[in-house]
Amino acid sequence: MTRARHALTAVAALLTLLLVSACGASPPEQDSQSGSRVITHAMGKTTITGTPQRVVVLGTGELDAVLSLGVKPVGLVRPSSSSPLQPYLADKVRDVPMVGTIKSPDLEKITKLKPDLILSSKVRNAERYETLSRIAPTVLSETVGKTWKQNLRLAGEALGKKQQAQRILDRYQAKADSIGARIGDPGKTEVSMVRFLSGGTIRLYGKGSFIGTILSDVGFSRPPNQRVDKTYTKISRELVSQADGDLLFHAAYGSGGKAHQEEVTRSVQWKSLSAVRDGKASKVSDGLWYLGLGPIAANLVLDDLAERVAPK
Repeated sequence: MTRARHALTAVAALLTLLLVSACGASPPEQDSQSGSRVITHAMGKTTITGTPQRVVVLGTGELDAVLSLGVKPVGLVRPSSSSPLQPYLADKVRDVPMVGTIKSPDLEKITKLKPDLILSSKVRNAERYETLSRIAPTVLSETVGKTWKQNLRLAGEALGKKQQAQRILDRYQAKADSIGARIGDPGKTEVSMVRFLSGGTIRLYGKGSFIGTILSDVGFSRPPNQRVDKTYTKISRELVSQADGDLLFHAAYGSGGKAHQEEVTRSVQWKSLSAVRDGKASKVSDGLWYLGLGPIAANLVLDDLAERVAPK
């Protein structure tokens, strides 16, 4: 009888200990799509409750990111008043209202859409952050272009799709690795990226650009003057010899850029580049290779690149 009492006492003590331990333990992590979560971003911290359903995006990269995550925004901006949305994105959002341009979003139109999340970047909307935050929870990345992967992760976190964002990046990198393997040793090939703009401007895009990250992910090398973390450097037509590489891809922005491109590529200086002489220079899509800024564009660039340098 005494032994029975001792046994019951021990069981009771054990149950009490387990109950106390359970009360003191940290609760299991909630599903990112339920409850409230705090998102840390370029302008501080923003609390988001549940899964956003009415998302407004104030940049091309943000639009690309949310579409890749299966989210169709309720509002978006044009690149500029004279520039349409890039074709690879336009077909997916034909019925989505425009709320101004990247440089000048229309706050009244945004408010009327009653968004529950606004996505943009500090480099474009830092001065409007407080106003945007009064309209809806607002999350800003630091910048655009070279940070497109971090920006996708941030959008995924804000939308409750963090794991999906990482899966998109994993698949992208697997594709880049596959292209690099088909090439064999991409590190032995220096790829030059050239962009023509109006006013006689020629840009050489460096490692610190959207296209620079993609080339690095495949494993390509860059000409010495493009191994910089800047988005681009400028050269004059007289210095076009600095645009040479083993491979050279060039594009033009706008009608003025296209006219400049035609003028330069007909010149003796251009035709004397080794990449041009060897048939290793070609035009690419400006809207994709330079203005895409997100995972959909990055994958399309990889597809285009593979067809040019590593066809199956």
